[in-house]
Amino acid sequence: MSFVFAVPEFVDGAAAELANIGAVVTSANAAATFPTIAIAATGGDEVSAAVAALFRSFGQEYQAISAQMAAFHDQVVRNLQTSMNAYASADAVGAMAAAEQQVLDAFNGPTKALTGRLLIGDGADGTLPGQAGGDGGWLFGNGGDGATGALGQAGGRGGNAGLIGNGGTGGTGGVGNSVLAPGAGGAGGDGGWLIGNGGTGGTGGAGETGKAGGVAFPAQAGGVGGAGGNAWLFGNGGAGGHGGTGGVGGAANPGSPVRTGGLGGAGGAGGHGGTGGVIGAGGIGGMGGIGGQGGDAFNGGMGGQGGIGGTGGDTRLIGPGGTGGGGGNGGAGGNAGINGLGEVGANGDGGDGGDGGSGGRGWISIGYGGISDFLQPGGGGGGAGGSGGNSGAGELDSGALPGDPGAGGNGGAGGGFLGRDGAAGAPGKRLLR
Repeated sequence: MSFVFAVPEFVDGAAAELANIGAVVTSANAAATFPTIAIAATGGDEVSAAVAALFRSFGQEYQAISAQMAAFHDQVVRNLQTSMNAYASADAVGAMAAAEQQVLDAFNGPTKALTGRLLIGDGADGTLPGQAGGDGGWLFGNGGDGATGALGQAGGRGGNAGLIGNGGTGGTGGVGNSVLAPGAGGAGGDGGWLIGNGGTGGTGGAGETGKAGGVAFPAQAGGVGGAGGNAWLFGNGGAGGHGGTGGVGGAANPGSPVRTGGLGGAGGAGGHGGTGGVIGAGGIGGMGGIGGQGGDAFNGGMGGQGGIGGTGGDTRLIGPGGTGGGGGNGGAGGNAGINGLGEVGANGDGGDGGDGGSGGRGWISIGYGGISDFLQPGGGGGGAGGSGGNSGAGELDSGALPGDPGAGGNGGAGGGFLGRDGAAGAPGKRLLR
């Protein structure tokens, strides 16, 4: 309610006037104390004594009520004074903030007019579909986050930082439809030139579910995860975005000669980890997307393959390379059914798990907390492979197989003369039927 306002000086004046009124009333009550409670009987008879006692009781009640009103009056005065102090403090803070903003505007205004970018301050987040985040201030400020993409549109890139600050997060890719493939996740913004981490890449968009009609209408694969932002001097590379989930395979139409459900969409590949700074670790690769479930039909559709994990980011000089992203799990096979003649269909096979991403390359890597060895591996470890998908469920066991697990990623190479190669990632698990 912008039309409501308070002037602290007026509130303080009202409190002072109320205090003066209270002092006058208190003085009057004190002067009336003896005449109202020390009333003598006009005669020695019982009636005169009773009348005097009655008026004395009235006087005592008046004094009690006066004391309560005085306490209430004092509380009102204190509340007004407290409110006045609060208003005055708020005005002082607002004035200070306004003064600070004026100082910032004095620097930011010409800088933005000349370069299109603030000197100090965070970049604005993207608001329109797929819009990139704004860059942070040249001196201080984080990059803004990218916006989520519309149908089939890539997510917005995260904004870059200036001298000091972190890169913005990439936006999530838009989901796919019958015409457009799902969008990739937006890349993370770069960290500050002096200090700052790269932003995290956005998640790839989810694939569309296959249409009814079985294998003739396969589901879409998920979108690729966005790459992590890079660091420059001091800072870690941003993590790659996760790959998008593959769409569910379409079911076969009843009575159609097509008896097999649609193939589940493959999971999207994880994004590449960002490059670490001169001193800093490479970013972790994004995890591959989960494969979509195969469509239900007389013969269940095969589950989609899990996405490949993203490669870990390299480091520029001192620090370990990033760990490769884990492969996505394969999708479950579609469920089988029974046709009108009593024949039992086959369950769909589970999708294969995605391979883990390779670790990033390191350079000189001096060990720090958590590592018993003096030197850390220069290269990042490979990502774990994804688990194979479950086979579909059916009325009877039809011998459908779960998907093969993905292979573990390769360890990153150790750079320079101090770094050692990273360990390979573990393979995925084979799920039991």
